[in-house]
Amino acid sequence: MFAKHSCNCSKKIQEKSKIAAGIFGWFHFYLQDNQKYFCLFEKTTAPAQINKTGKFMRPQQYTKQKKNRAQNIENILTAAEIIFAQFGYNGASISRIAEEAGLPKSNVVYYFSTKELLYRTVVEDIFNVWRAAADEIVEDADPREALGSYIDTKMELARTRPYGSMVWANEIIQGAPIVQDYLETELRSWTEERVNVIHKWIAAGKIRPISPKHLLFTIWATTQHYADFKHQISTLNEGSDLNDAQWEETKQAVKELLLFGICH
Repeated sequence: MFAKHSCNCSKKIQEKSKIAAGIFGWFHFYLQDNQKYFCLFEKTTAPAQINKTGKFMRPQQYTKQKKNRAQNIENILTAAEIIFAQFGYNGASISRIAEEAGLPKSNVVYYFSTKELLYRTVVEDIFNVWRAAADEIVEDADPREALGSYIDTKMELARTRPYGSMVWANEIIQGAPIVQDYLETELRSWTEERVNVIHKWIAAGKIRPISPKHLLFTIWATTQHYADFKHQISTLNEGSDLNDAQWEETKQAVKELLLFGICH
């Protein structure tokens, strides 16, 4: 689910996209070519290269520990996404997540001191991946191409990360008890930016006058349906998951349904 990557991102991008802190540094995620990348980058302070006994590590020791740390975090986040999707926030436990990750409970607590911190990291990661999917929705873009690309990526994420969508849906259905502050800040800001772009497309005569918010709501509802109601879709597909050809047909059908009549 996660692809490890040596982080070459600029300091500005790192600061903007960082998610959680540990004694070793920050980690963040980004989406490129429909592949999710998982990056680690260290603090510049000397303690980042000191082991638990207080002794400085040799470069090869530090590199090995960095790789182990990245793998542990990757396993924890992948497991947490599954467990939170299956059991919800209240039903999930650090012990269950540790078992799913194949790690001792102490390892999970080492990187994420509380269940809430781990949960918020998972939810924020899901949103950041979805946000990156909309990078092409800018004023100078062709609306059909930009919205089509957004729908394609959202559909691909519904296929490859259904648990992430389920975690988000469960949180919202419960009234966002854990991440309401995130909705009121990050989600609101992101949505307003996309709404402004769509208004500019309308003013420029690129698309018909429609409600930008309802267009976004419809895209979210339709694309995430294929993750949140995966079992229902499989049942109606003769008990099988959609194959590659069916997914391509589905993406094309969704784009035609959502974009027909609004793009010239």
